Amino acid sequence: MSRFLVEPSRPARIRESTEAPWLAVAAVCVGAFMGQLDASIVTLALPALSRDLHASLGAVEWVSLSYLLVLIGAVSAAGRLADVFGRKLLYTYGFVVFTLASLGCTIAPNLAVLIVMRVVQGLGAALLQANSVAVIRTSVAPAQLNRAVGIQGAAQALGLALGPAVGGLLIGAGGWRLVFFVNVPAGIVGVVMAVLLIPRTRQFAGRARFDTAGLATLAPGAALLLFALSAITQHLSWLVVGVLLALGIALLAGFGVIEWRRREPLIDLRLLTASRSFAASIASGLLAYLVLFGVLLVSPLYIEAALHDRPETAGLIVTVLPLALGLVAPFAGILADRRGSSLATTAGVSITLGAFVVGAVAPSGRAVLLVVLALCGVGLGLFTPANNAAIARAGRPEQSGMVSGVLNMTRGFGTALGVAVAATTYATAARSGPDNGLRVTMIVLAACALVAVGLCGLGWRERRDDPPTSDSG
Repeated sequence: MSRFLVEPSRPARIRESTEAPWLAVAAVCVGAFMGQLDASIVTLALPALSRDLHASLGAVEWVSLSYLLVLIGAVSAAGRLADVFGRKLLYTYGFVVFTLASLGCTIAPNLAVLIVMRVVQGLGAALLQANSVAVIRTSVAPAQLNRAVGIQGAAQALGLALGPAVGGLLIGAGGWRLVFFVNVPAGIVGVVMAVLLIPRTRQFAGRARFDTAGLATLAPGAALLLFALSAITQHLSWLVVGVLLALGIALLAGFGVIEWRRREPLIDLRLLTASRSFAASIASGLLAYLVLFGVLLVSPLYIEAALHDRPETAGLIVTVLPLALGLVAPFAGILADRRGSSLATTAGVSITLGAFVVGAVAPSGRAVLLVVLALCGVGLGLFTPANNAAIARAGRPEQSGMVSGVLNMTRGFGTALGVAVAATTYATAARSGPDNGLRVTMIVLAACALVAVGLCGLGWRERRDDPPTSDSG
């Protein structure tokens, strides 16, 4: 059994190759692509699930919500465990769990089993996401980090862009089960690539007592906040929303107290106080994912309600954003390598802010929406790789799993907030018509982007952390 807890070495031919760091990045990109593809495809499959499983849309929403709850609650713990036991080990097992759970989703006989399999799939995704940026940080030279993270960002954007089109084809060809089955062959390829191409972990964190108290407050606190966001989108009473928010905030406040006192915490909060740049990068990253998923949610609603286009056409129009993001992201990494991350992040969110201003003041219509989506893609394509790389540099190399976990937990919160904020704003404002709904939502998203611009400005005087050392083996 112990041999299954030891990271396998790469073949000598790969280990000694000058392309070895980029082969490791390629292995991580498979997971990044599949994670975003799965997220966008599953959302598209919810109506088909409701029909085939004879369940309400409110019930099948748990297919997405259960996955997100587990991912946010577990990703930081997964990052901490990876620092102790090995990032390659947990990344590889994450792919195994994700793939087996996808097969379980494919053959699930009813909604209850499907939701259980999605919970297991969320655990696998947490192991993958907690280690993705950490593997990149410890595989490539410091001078290449921005470029490598940019390539990973392009893989994520490509998965997000292809999701609606691929999902529509799969559902049309064989129903919702194909949406989950597509992960199985891709997962097998991902496991093989992880074993052969990712280097073994060379810098481990000390094996201290696991922070169970921290996990016991973080996971339910995050869950209650997500329940509150779900309650808002489902128009439940504000009393219910307030109680859920209060309980969630109280638990997260308790989590903060626990972590501050721990010698080996689940999340080292001292990174936030020690580095103004790190704290600003985390906060601006959350807002970036809020506006990204906010505009991705509201655009198809507007297209179908105001422009009367078919869902397939709406999907193609919305694809403009992730395609632009994916095209810009690799070049953004190069820009950040040459001019620093602050320029790329500030310019990126400034362009995104400009996009929402255009959407708020210009006459509504298909052409204006295409401009808004394209500019958002360019702006977020500039911002995301540089911001992720700035976060990845934080802390010591043996803390890279924990830092990667914090990054992805923040991303999950931003996603959930974006869906809740955009859905609530649009639904309320659209009572006066879809054009008004889109305009008001653009104003709200512009305000969030403006705050992100201010946070990025704090990074102009950032002090770069000591460069990481590359792993080998």
